Amino acid sequence: MAGLRVAITGGTGFVGRNLAERFEGPVLISRRTGHAVDDVESLARAFEGCEAVAHCAGINREIGEQTYERVHVRGTEAVVEAARRTGVRKIVMLSFLRARPDCGSAYHESKWAAEEAIRASGLDYTILKAGMIYGRGDHLIDHTSRAVQTIPLFATVGLREKAIRPIPVEELVDVIEAALGGRLERRTVEVVGAEELKLSLVVRRVAHLLHRRVGILPAPVWAQYVLGQLTEWTMRVPLVAKAQVRMLAEGVSESLPKAESLPEDLLPKKRLTREQILAALPEEGRFGWRDLRLSR
Repeated sequence: MAGLRVAITGGTGFVGRNLAERFEGPVLISRRTGHAVDDVESLARAFEGCEAVAHCAGINREIGEQTYERVHVRGTEAVVEAARRTGVRKIVMLSFLRARPDCGSAYHESKWAAEEAIRASGLDYTILKAGMIYGRGDHLIDHTSRAVQTIPLFATVGLREKAIRPIPVEELVDVIEAALGGRLERRTVEVVGAEELKLSLVVRRVAHLLHRRVGILPAPVWAQYVLGQLTEWTMRVPLVAKAQVRMLAEGVSESLPKAESLPEDLLPKKRLTREQILAALPEEGRFGWRDLRLSR
């Protein structure tokens, strides 16, 4: 978007990278660029001269000092304070579709607390309660493709799978860009994909394009929590994090609490077609020792 000076927290992450391509000279904020998301002074220096902030920073598991409280809650409070100090006119926050209070999940509750901090900021804002996001470099298609090449078996999250509505990253970025440009003022909106389906169907579609056979094994939710904990302990990027197990066990197809719908022209329209999956697929390869946290 020509002429708009923006800062992007989580700017080197999956969504942040894709959003940055839409702007000239965006300010990218992340640990990789030397910024701590909860450091008000550092953020204020980065926000100088920016008209809007896309707050995309987030984690799906806690590691050391990178806790949900620090990244989601204190980080968002710091973004708000830095935006006030520097005259930023708009904050667009990327939240999670079912973020809510008092639900027993630290991930969901911290995202909700972050939403509340934005809503109480006194600044213009848009909160996007987004579902599962896919594209090149994502977690959904990337991990699914590597998993089916490693072992020809997929265990469902729950004996009865709940639905998901995956959204292509480019359509999510369309919405963020529109909000940064002034639309969706002081609104909390739901952002989900055009197609509702089950994760096992995504797995089958990916496996088919890779010419792999895969068996679908119904598994109880508790078994996936065990797998999530094990992969959080052992993998650089977990096969599935415990927060993601909670998401899939509930379903990722509608917001909770219910958020507003997008206007018709911003509603995602792309389905998870062969072409969409091929565009998101990484190079062929299995999980291996390099994916373990102990490897160098």
